[in-house]
Amino acid sequence: MNDVSTSGLQLKTERRWLADAVELVSSMRFAISLLTLIAIASVIGTVLKQNEPMPNYVNQFGPFWFEIFNKLGLYAVYSAWWFLLIMAFLVVSTTLCIVRNTPKMLRDMRSWRENVREQSLRNFHHKVEWSSGKPIDAMAHDLARRIGDSGYKSLTVPKENGMLIAAKHGAANKWGYILAHSAIVIICLGGLLDSDLPIRFQQWFHGKTPYAGSGLISEIPSQHRLGIGNPTFRANTFIPEGATSNTAMIPQQTGVLVQELPFSIQLKKFIVEHYSTGMPKLFASDVVVRDSETGKTFETTIKVNQPLIYKGIAVYQSSFDDGGSKLKLTAYPMTGAQDTPFQLAGEVGGTTPLGSEKAAEYTIEWSGFRAFNVENMAQSGQDLRAVDASKSFNEQFAAGLGRQLGSAAKKADNKDLKNVGPSVQYKLRDKTGQAREFHNYMQPVMLDGDYVFLTGMRDTPAEQFRYLRIPADDKDSVEEWMRLRAALYVHALREVAAKRYAEQTIPQEKQELRDQVRRSALRGLDIFAGDGKEAGFVAVTKFLEQVPQAEQQKAAEIFMKILNGTLWELWQAAREKGGLKPLAPDEKHQRFLQLAMNAMADANFYGAPVYLQLREFEEVKASVLQVTRSPGKNVVYLGCLFLVLGVFAMFYIRERRLWIWLKPDEEGRTHALMAMSTQRKTLDFEKEFEALKAQVQK
Repeated sequence: MNDVSTSGLQLKTERRWLADAVELVSSMRFAISLLTLIAIASVIGTVLKQNEPMPNYVNQFGPFWFEIFNKLGLYAVYSAWWFLLIMAFLVVSTTLCIVRNTPKMLRDMRSWRENVREQSLRNFHHKVEWSSGKPIDAMAHDLARRIGDSGYKSLTVPKENGMLIAAKHGAANKWGYILAHSAIVIICLGGLLDSDLPIRFQQWFHGKTPYAGSGLISEIPSQHRLGIGNPTFRANTFIPEGATSNTAMIPQQTGVLVQELPFSIQLKKFIVEHYSTGMPKLFASDVVVRDSETGKTFETTIKVNQPLIYKGIAVYQSSFDDGGSKLKLTAYPMTGAQDTPFQLAGEVGGTTPLGSEKAAEYTIEWSGFRAFNVENMAQSGQDLRAVDASKSFNEQFAAGLGRQLGSAAKKADNKDLKNVGPSVQYKLRDKTGQAREFHNYMQPVMLDGDYVFLTGMRDTPAEQFRYLRIPADDKDSVEEWMRLRAALYVHALREVAAKRYAEQTIPQEKQELRDQVRRSALRGLDIFAGDGKEAGFVAVTKFLEQVPQAEQQKAAEIFMKILNGTLWELWQAAREKGGLKPLAPDEKHQRFLQLAMNAMADANFYGAPVYLQLREFEEVKASVLQVTRSPGKNVVYLGCLFLVLGVFAMFYIRERRLWIWLKPDEEGRTHALMAMSTQRKTLDFEKEFEALKAQVQK
């Protein structure tokens, strides 16, 4: 007997626990908590770029926070296990809520609530009483007709010594609750259908793994490929002009998965149109589609917001890229006294050894080419220099030195959009595998009133490019600057320049002073050239720090005056060595010299043995198409329709209930008691009650 009682108690406890769990999961507070978590996750997924290459996150957050964020799944929030678990709980919670409340609501919608008592009606706030000489049956019929004219459905129920008219209007308000909650479930299910769960299942149970190598797509093994039966995916395919593709790449954290397509796409021509400012206004791809099963082919054009939809797969115009443009460049030495340029050729996406192929010190990896570059010339980037002259030794000297240095890109609030022509982007990788990335413009650009060649450098992709400004000479080339740069590292030319400067500035009869000026000029060139550990304005700053602080300003002015004059003579000596005539010392050439001196100081931070200038190119365009199969899209659309209808029903359909109790009074007349209720008391309800009261009392 005791065993039976114990088992019964245990069963009752389990049932109570299950009932409590169902009550909690289906409660409003639980659903609101889940929606709050989803909102927070959505904010994280919006602020933090999703599905980026892992090195980008390492560079952005550092190794410590990278590992923490990676374990939390923040780099792919919408496919993280905890996010999918929250979505699943939301579906279960909302479904239980619908299952529990829908039958009650449907019964309430069908109910007339005719069991109400007279005393209860007298307790209503909105009520009215009156008497009439009509018989009860005739009055009931007349009142039912009148409230029916106002849109109410009514039911007349005989009561003891009287009659009750029960009426209702706006019962469809309950459908708003049902549709809105059903919409949440449907949208979540549609989102799960379009998630990467099917791909994860294939990875878990069919051994599919991301491919992290390189090579031809056709040579990628089958364990990295997904078949055409994959129910859902979102991938990208890269197609150069004239090429064909029947696969697409699904990015993963550790590589890519190759998605097979039931058709092939050949890119006949990629079309890009520009506004007058050079900004692109139209991307379009003229393609030929061939069905892999039937061999059927047809031509079409894929534009932005005008996708190709074939066999349940949508192909969108995503972006465009370079498809392997052919490049011809001139390489100018940037170290030492070398001044002989040489020619290079490359192809975007390929590599070129710098030097002899057997003993190449560097390898050039051509990463990009753009024929059009629309830049905000009022805000063009950062200065290449990594020093802050204002912290060198003296604020006054820093201000003067800052005026000498200039800036590789002045910042401004206004916008000045211009197409500055073609550019090439590449990485220069040394034997140890270390690489720096460069971005060079083909044509000179007008900055601060001067034409300069911009060549950008950065150490990591997370950084912005810092630009070196090389002044354009009379022939709109970099040859004169390269000539002066190389001459700075020829000691014999420095001695000639110092001697000429002394002869130009000091009379012959003051030979001792002339020799002092010559030695000072030569010393200034040696410091600027970097015969010590440092060069450029950094070396000048350190040298002037040795001067007493009270005399630094004056010393800086004298030093810069001598350096300017000596560099001019150095330039002319270098031209004579090259068989060219000296230049006139006019304002134009003096301005060139000033910019050239700034660029030579900045070049110490360039970090490359050569400067590559683009000479010719043969552009090959490529189209980047997004290929998606989204079986849940229509499900989500259905859920959105339900949500709109549900919200409309809840906010714009007001449920009203009306009762009229009829009974004979002591004088033999018919006494009427009307009461009215609604879920939300509004000004419109007050007006409607007054109108009905006047209508039934006529």
